[in-house]
Amino acid sequence: MDRRRQAFLEATFAVVVWGASFVATKIALREVSPATVVWLRFSMGTVILWLAVFFRRQYAPLSFKELGYIALLGFLGITFHQWLQATGLLTVQATTTAWIVATTPVFMAILGWLMLREKLLAGQILGIGLATIGVLLLVSRGNLSTLWQGNFGTKGDFLILISAINWAVFSVLSRRGLKQYPATLMMAYVMGFGWLFNTIWLFAGPGLIEIPQLEPPGWIGIIFLGLFCSGLAYIFWYDALQVLSVAQTGAFLYIEPFITLIVAAVLINEVITPISLFGGVLILIGVWLVQNSRRR
Repeated sequence: MDRRRQAFLEATFAVVVWGASFVATKIALREVSPATVVWLRFSMGTVILWLAVFFRRQYAPLSFKELGYIALLGFLGITFHQWLQATGLLTVQATTTAWIVATTPVFMAILGWLMLREKLLAGQILGIGLATIGVLLLVSRGNLSTLWQGNFGTKGDFLILISAINWAVFSVLSRRGLKQYPATLMMAYVMGFGWLFNTIWLFAGPGLIEIPQLEPPGWIGIIFLGLFCSGLAYIFWYDALQVLSVAQTGAFLYIEPFITLIVAAVLINEVITPISLFGGVLILIGVWLVQNSRRR
């Protein structure tokens, strides 16, 4: 198969399974706590990534001075990020989660402006404004008057929003490491540290006692999350990035919320509302403006 065509298929696979991941998480959370779901997921994902490193002969030891940096990435990108999303998904619809998470590039642009003194162009500012309106419409369920009534959004909405900001921070911090290490090796190290922190989280809470409570639907959800979302999808995504440009690969991410919307409607009967679609489309237009204005 042509390498470019393979890269398109790999990127498509990654965004499809990531889009379905929010639904799989909600299904698993019906049976066990977030700590158990996240620990089992990344137990599997870490093994998959290290197997890929082994078979590709990419292993390289970390220097002592890099341990703190990679450990920080593991905490932010795996442990803290997954705590935010899994806990948020206890009360937030999978579709709403996917739309809010799609705002990550907006926060990356804002961070670049705040931390790296990157100039914000007029198109980017417009995009940030549109994405903000889209998020406000989603978390207010279309009733913006709640902004002034003191009951705006739920705890879960805010946790998911923080997760988008956190992933933007993680992405910015990861740039240095991705210049030094092969992407699969770096993610294996990051996920390994994240799994260690997840283990502390698990045994500070329920421990292993919840695992026997899992029924087939919960196991299917967790296996899907571990093998496909945390394992193969990362490998395929970074493989695609080696062939396609960042702009071409990033365009696939626009598909992700729509995958979530369809899978959530089919598997867990989430209702597709006009305000959800309108708010989501505003977010995607805003993200498109932020990303494309930057490349001019």
